[in-house]
Amino acid sequence: MRSLLSVRNLHASYGPIRVLHDVSLDVLQGGVTTVLGANGAGKTTLLRAICGQVTRSGEITFNGARIDGLTTPDIARAGIAHVPEGRGTFSTLTTEENLRLGAYTRSDSEVEEDFERVYQYFPRLRERSQQQAGTLSGGEQQMLAIGRALMLQPKLLVLDEPSFGLAPLIVQEIFGIMRKINAEQKVSVLVVEQNANLALDFADAACVLETGRVVVAGNPDELRGNEEISRAYLGY
Repeated sequence: MRSLLSVRNLHASYGPIRVLHDVSLDVLQGGVTTVLGANGAGKTTLLRAICGQVTRSGEITFNGARIDGLTTPDIARAGIAHVPEGRGTFSTLTTEENLRLGAYTRSDSEVEEDFERVYQYFPRLRERSQQQAGTLSGGEQQMLAIGRALMLQPKLLVLDEPSFGLAPLIVQEIFGIMRKINAEQKVSVLVVEQNANLALDFADAACVLETGRVVVAGNPDELRGNEEISRAYLGY
């Protein structure tokens, strides 16, 4: 499989403070890559850099074209949908209105079909379609954030800590749905996740960040089999 997203020698900064140092990674077409690391390692900054939300330098290629010079809206139009930490739903809008915002860049005839597809993946969103997003449970808000991203018809779904603050059963449900989306819609996934074991079960490639640098990368079994990595980052 070819690389859908290729990041090479990426640096990212907030003002004078450099957070990422020479980071390289790939997400294969139809693949799932997870980024692991402790708090403050630079994981969220990596996703923001890919999506054009922080000052960055280096080479980012998506679907065969350079995107490191594009603005965030143009990167979204290219097919990268970002689900930020904290979900980013519009609390005063209804579930349906939030989903329609996900399709704001589209003018094609398939929007209603994608609406139905999102509701099939997340039946609870159909039940809550006229409910204000701010009144949904944490799990339902995460489902809404993912559903809204899917309305963009992305080629790549970028997820920042999708399990944060959720009960284990809800987390398992959401990751199960994401597996289904990846398999059925061929949407590639780049996910930052604190739950390392869950992320490694979900992914087919992984890397570990430490103080803004990639310290190890490989397939999930290789990371699990590395005793030093397992003890330092995976909790066993």
